[in-house]
Amino acid sequence: MAGGNLSPRQKMINLMYLIFIAMLALNMSKEVLSAFGLMNVRLTESNEAADQRNLAFFSGLELKAEEQPEKYAPLLDKAEKIRVLSKDLNTYLEDLKAKMSATVDDPTDYEIMDKGDYLDNNFFKGDKLKPEGEEFLEKLETFRSGVVEILGDDPSMSSVVADVNEKFSTEPETNRDGKKIDWLDYHYKGFPLVASLTKMTQLQSDVKTVGSEILGKMMQGTLSAEVSMTNYTTLMETSKSAYFNGETFDGAIVLGRKDATTKPNKVELTLDGVKLTEDQYAIEDGRVKLKVGTGRPGEHKIEGKLIFAQDGEDIEVPVSQSFATVSKPNAATISADKMNVVYRGVKNPMTISFAGIPDNKVNARAQGLSRVSGSKYVMDATRIQGREVTINVSGTLPDGGGVSDRATFRIKDLPKPTGTIRGEDGSVKMQRQSLEISTVGAKFDDFDFELPLRVTGFMFKVPGQPTINVSGNKLDSRAKAALRKAKRGTDVQIFNIEAKASGVSVILKKVSPVIIELTN
Repeated sequence: MAGGNLSPRQKMINLMYLIFIAMLALNMSKEVLSAFGLMNVRLTESNEAADQRNLAFFSGLELKAEEQPEKYAPLLDKAEKIRVLSKDLNTYLEDLKAKMSATVDDPTDYEIMDKGDYLDNNFFKGDKLKPEGEEFLEKLETFRSGVVEILGDDPSMSSVVADVNEKFSTEPETNRDGKKIDWLDYHYKGFPLVASLTKMTQLQSDVKTVGSEILGKMMQGTLSAEVSMTNYTTLMETSKSAYFNGETFDGAIVLGRKDATTKPNKVELTLDGVKLTEDQYAIEDGRVKLKVGTGRPGEHKIEGKLIFAQDGEDIEVPVSQSFATVSKPNAATISADKMNVVYRGVKNPMTISFAGIPDNKVNARAQGLSRVSGSKYVMDATRIQGREVTINVSGTLPDGGGVSDRATFRIKDLPKPTGTIRGEDGSVKMQRQSLEISTVGAKFDDFDFELPLRVTGFMFKVPGQPTINVSGNKLDSRAKAALRKAKRGTDVQIFNIEAKASGVSVILKKVSPVIIELTN
């Protein structure tokens, strides 16, 4: 363009072409820089939403661990270790980004972030890495290896482990010419400042995504294991402990869930003061199954302790039980029809009888106890002070003699209700339109009584919107308006659920919240 003998006019035209081409290149560069900046903003907003989602998941896991430590404490321990690793890496990246942004006058003006001097000078010295560059790689490796070590022995986490190994790998990369280049050179050397900032925000996003996947799989795996029918066994339920020749056996087969997570690490038991040897008991599915003779007639005491290892310490659970060996009807059979405790606030059905004695010759006495008919009684423990109630039973034998017995039951409050949306609890995925018309409910999980709950109000929270107090059991117009402003993938919360049960005078415990992820 500049060769040959050119007229002054042609030289001016050629110069204008060069200026025009340079301006096009400059404009294109600014557009690319702005695109990186906008991407960094979007990723930052997404990371904030992920923080809220992970916090809600972690809070739910903490609550589960408090209520059922034998099942959820190991999961919480792993989740806490993952959270520490994530926080350490995220804090390091955030500090590094702040130092990078401090090198420009206006961190929001992405078009001036076209230089890569900061990281080039901070990470590299010629073809070698500075200590700062080695620290960057070490932080990524610490997070990657730490997560793999924590989850590596769990087959259900194999996909997460593979994802972590891929996203946080620092192995050399292959460029477009087919040459191997060190990972840090390939991703950060010579890049504009805004591009490096965006890449680090993406690393933070990957850290939070890994946390979400781990917490989700933990909760999903535990719930699936709990409801699996392979965890159930059959038990025999009878109306009395002994039967005579000629009687009809009225036993019933019922299901009972096995719980291997309560398996003790050490057993120290005695029978009538004599220490049991290892061949006199067996540990099966969390049960200590005894293999001893019934002995002479009379009451026999089983005492001692079960020792569990928890967080590196030995936790002792005292044992004080008894059973009776009888040669004739001289002990009462007292059993709760549905449970081994009585609950405040409900009518607890009970069966009370003496083997071999007609029901009209049996008398049972206790505060709150009333007879319905025959051997059927009802215990109302609502007004009983303390945590136990004792039932005294007496009976008249056919020969005119008398026998008596007593039994003590623990008194418990109603369990903590679980919040539901459309009948589902915990973390639920749902379309926005379905949520608008769905009913908020509450229920007692694994509770033996049919005790329906009625929701009278709740709090509704959409991220970025004010919390709304809703009356009734469905979203009102204000809640629906806030819901329409939520984006796809947003987690909205229903909490502080107010519920009542018909015929129950006691105050219910706080209902657990529901988290809904919007799918559209």
